[in-house]
Amino acid sequence: MGKRILMFGWEFPPLVSGGLGTACHGITRALAELGHRLIFVMPHGEGLAAFPGLTIVSASAVLAASATARSIGPAAGEGRDPCPTRLFLHPYLTVRPPKDDAPIFREWPADSLLAHAGGYGVDLFAEVGRYARAGEILAARTSFDVIHGHDWMAVPACLAARRVSGRPFVLHVHSLEYDRSGEGLNDEIRAWERRGLEGADRVIAVSNYTKEMIVRHYGIAREKIAVAHNAVSAAEGRRVYRVPAADGEKRVLFLGRITYQKGPEYFVEAAARVLEEMPETVFIMAGSGDMMAEMVEKVAALKIGRRFHFTGFLQGRQVEEAFAAADLYVMPSVSEPFGLTPLEAMMYDVPVIVSRQSGVAEILKHAVKVDFWDVAALAEKMISILKYPPMAGELAARGREELRGLSWQTTARKIVAVYDSL
Repeated sequence: MGKRILMFGWEFPPLVSGGLGTACHGITRALAELGHRLIFVMPHGEGLAAFPGLTIVSASAVLAASATARSIGPAAGEGRDPCPTRLFLHPYLTVRPPKDDAPIFREWPADSLLAHAGGYGVDLFAEVGRYARAGEILAARTSFDVIHGHDWMAVPACLAARRVSGRPFVLHVHSLEYDRSGEGLNDEIRAWERRGLEGADRVIAVSNYTKEMIVRHYGIAREKIAVAHNAVSAAEGRRVYRVPAADGEKRVLFLGRITYQKGPEYFVEAAARVLEEMPETVFIMAGSGDMMAEMVEKVAALKIGRRFHFTGFLQGRQVEEAFAAADLYVMPSVSEPFGLTPLEAMMYDVPVIVSRQSGVAEILKHAVKVDFWDVAALAEKMISILKYPPMAGELAARGREELRGLSWQTTARKIVAVYDSL
């Protein structure tokens, strides 16, 4: 008999800014196909298309419809001083602590900003609290078997939902603050990660790499953590857009958030070395993030701007076109829990180079792997693939073979096994 799952997440297509939304879509669809029913709670998700077995609920709509909604108490952070951020509200960009003179939000307005069309407030942690309040309200009036939350933003909502329902809570870790921020950790986010990891009945990690980080940084028992690698849907990437290149031109693609975690500076430094030997190569950095301006300045300082292009954030068909235009995809992440983009590139027969410090490296036997910090080795491998078409063709063919063995259905079965253990 299928289970009823109350799931909390902050991204779902088309409202995505990275791999989390893609993963949530693949996981929920596969679970639904296995006969389970899901309620997926988004902060502000009116109008999102679902599919049989999935209902998408907007937390803002829940709050707007509950005039008597009250704060859910200490478990969601009531009485704490949330840390405001001037960044666009995005839980996967580095959230830097405020300056001493920055205003502190000491309470959450009764009229939640989440209920207003078009956006969130400027305070990320207050919005996480409002999301938790909606989770409590929804859990109190909904029947379900298990609570499943994705990453730290869902932790307060999941704890609140468990308190009012008594149902077990599974925390799915796609990324840790240690991945995103390196030494510049946000203590508030790290504290919520700890509460979630300690408070969850079971933990799912997207890779063994992430599992070991959870054990090392938070002291969680290994037997509490299951590993369910991400996958890619066979239907994704069916449309191929061919973008003809100029004679002799090769295109190398970086696609992801331009943040510390993704290692963009190593990509730029390697690009400068490649251009010394292959001056007709074009490098494309697709994405946005808090290191964008720094990378533009670095490209200018290395005097490679004529062969280096910044596209800004891409989505939908733009992403497909970027992959289809590439001769090589590079993911030089400093710390990558999984990394879906190499799998997406492989669907377009694009050879890939991935950081050894990534979860996806665990399941790709034929991808080229480098240490993120080894710029010389990265440049050397780029040159080898770009200069020798038979090598690129062999990597593409092996990639197609590996993709056949990856599916969200396999991931979903591992997740259901965790549910069954509860």
